[in-house]
Amino acid sequence: MTVTELAPRFFLAAVVILLVCRGVSWALGRVRQPPVVGEMIAGVLLGPSLLGLLAPGLERELFPPALLPVLYVVGQVGLVAFMFQAGHEFRSYLSRAIAGTAVTVSAAGITVPLVLGAGLTFLARGHVDIFVPGVSTGVSAAFVGVALAITAFPMLARIITERGLAGSRFGSLALASGALDDVVAWILLAGILSVHTGRTRPVLEAVGGAALFAAVVVLVLRKLLDRAMAHPRMSEEARLLVTVAVLFTAAWFTDEVGLYSVFGAFGIGMAMPRTAPAERVVHTTSYSTRTVFLPMFFTYSGLNTRFSLLDRPALLLFSLAAVVAAVIGKFGACWAVARLRGEPNAVAARLGTLMNARGLMQLIALNVGLQAGLVNHSLFTALVLVALVTTVMTSPLLSLLDRRSPVPDPDQDPAAAGLPPVEVEARLTAQ
Repeated sequence: MTVTELAPRFFLAAVVILLVCRGVSWALGRVRQPPVVGEMIAGVLLGPSLLGLLAPGLERELFPPALLPVLYVVGQVGLVAFMFQAGHEFRSYLSRAIAGTAVTVSAAGITVPLVLGAGLTFLARGHVDIFVPGVSTGVSAAFVGVALAITAFPMLARIITERGLAGSRFGSLALASGALDDVVAWILLAGILSVHTGRTRPVLEAVGGAALFAAVVVLVLRKLLDRAMAHPRMSEEARLLVTVAVLFTAAWFTDEVGLYSVFGAFGIGMAMPRTAPAERVVHTTSYSTRTVFLPMFFTYSGLNTRFSLLDRPALLLFSLAAVVAAVIGKFGACWAVARLRGEPNAVAARLGTLMNARGLMQLIALNVGLQAGLVNHSLFTALVLVALVTTVMTSPLLSLLDRRSPVPDPDQDPAAAGLPPVEVEARLTAQ
């Protein structure tokens, strides 16, 4: 297919993707699911799991194989915009004394599901067709473990913002723990790729690149963005151009070192100042780009998901076991550790619920595994099911917790809301 033939196919596919994603998101919004959940499900519906099953000719016409790389690249732009906004929002949640609990919760939320996922994969050896020829069982097990250990940080940030939980203790803990989770998970994924290829360079690049990127953001880019946003002679267009240039450069660098573009975007979002000009630039950069381009990524993932494979009893059983391991490993471990750290049950239960969502970030990891030849379509489908179930259950569980054990307003009862003792004393003194 030539470029001139591909361009009109892309525009037609884009119209279909945007309308279907908007329609499904609207329908699920009626039951308080965030828009990103609707886009995830819409992406699966447009693939072989539904459209390809009902009208395979139409699916091939709408999404020819030559179009898939285009959808992937365009979808990356949406992901970068989404994570840029998430990083900017996250910066405002760092005022609470949550570091110790966040690190502990993150460690449990990585270790337990990783062990459970790897153990389940070893048990499946010889019984379920989820292994790629030439890929060792250990590498496959480690990949499944990392996939279950991931938290959907961007979606978690969106749920927290849309439900008005920004600034709550469990919201801040979930954001901090989720961010740590995913940074560690990407480094582990780079390690898995290193073992698979027999080269140590990927993991060294990931660790060294992460340290170099953090240093450049703190020492150089943050000051550059501060001056650009505050310069009195700089127009809105110039501020936008500087920001996008820095954002895309960060996305390129973190992609090159194996941390992937989403973390470069997140870092730049955190580096943006909290001023009115910066807020306008963030909104302009992220809103339209994320709205138009992010659905492309979900559709790309959906086109690689084949739920018809779940008619195989062994694969269906593995998929259900993976869902159970994911929920126990993430929700159970984060809840238990938060309780051990002295958090009230109302805070710990919500923290575990938020950390259990995997959605977007797990889909990114699965696509990395698919492109690297670590994952076949059976395992891809099973883990997409995990991503969907654990993400869809988040909002209903939060609503159930709100009805059964509402969290007290920290301004009215800071001690009951689970705030640190120093902040409790400060609030009570202010009252």
